[in-house]
Amino acid sequence: MSTDFSIRPVGAPAPSPVVPPPSKAANEAVTTELPASQSVTATDASASAGANNNPPIINEDLSRQAFFDRAAVAVVFQVVDNRTDQVVKQYPDDAVLRRRAYFHTLDLTKASSPRARATDRTA
Repeated sequence: MSTDFSIRPVGAPAPSPVVPPPSKAANEAVTTELPASQSVTATDASASAGANNNPPIINEDLSRQAFFDRAAVAVVFQVVDNRTDQVVKQYPDDAVLRRRAYFHTLDLTKASSPRARATDRTA
């Protein structure tokens, strides 16, 4: 999962992690002879890094949508179950949207009040 919050188009390649080279101790290690049942092989670091970049499994029953909530002045992302038309996940959630809408309304009320206009004229 990415740690940054930049929005990328769907299907855009994600940056791959930088794999450090093996340590000097690992390069100079003494080889040992063990039976196959007792031996362990090192995993290929590039193969394991590529496994994390597989696209997620697409569920036909889920759809993703985004819309702009004018009251909260925010973009809302939802995952909706197509069979039941119910929201499975939503960001930001309803409580955050209600809080943003409330504070946005307060800001608009303050800006349109006569006292705020009188203060703006004197400034």
